[in-house]
Amino acid sequence: MHWYLVHTKPRQEKCAQENLERQGFQCYLPVLPVEKLRQGTVTVSDEPLFPRYLFIRLGRDSSTKSWTPIRSTKGVSRLVSFGTEPAKVDSYLIELLQQQQSLVQHEAQQLFSHGEKIQLRDGPFAGLEGIYQMADGDRRVIVLIELLSKPVVIPVRLTSVRKLS
Repeated sequence: MHWYLVHTKPRQEKCAQENLERQGFQCYLPVLPVEKLRQGTVTVSDEPLFPRYLFIRLGRDSSTKSWTPIRSTKGVSRLVSFGTEPAKVDSYLIELLQQQQSLVQHEAQQLFSHGEKIQLRDGPFAGLEGIYQMADGDRRVIVLIELLSKPVVIPVRLTSVRKLS
């Protein structure tokens, strides 16, 4: 048994994984918890580490499951291959990804990090640049801006802040 790479349709990694597992295939989809802003509320959701890809464990001999249904599985685009040979992935890489995923399982990638430059989008200070300090509950953040040549810490709505590149 070896690991191979499946290319999925856009944003259908989880759908492809579920459908392949229903057919008896062993799959692995590495994900990371990420904070997202949805309707003014911060939520944490799992996002694929490699968008549009998942790993599948398959055998090559006659006693193993046929590979034919993989291509027609809902959510799957194709099995990644080099020429006519499917792309084999080293088991060590899969083990390493699984270890790393277990380490960061409960640590969400935050929308903003301390000291990051931001810009206020609306309100009385719209257009001003500032520095993100920290979250203040689910819907507000603390921002450091310069006002009248002095640093001022203000709480603002999370939706009123955007990252500066």
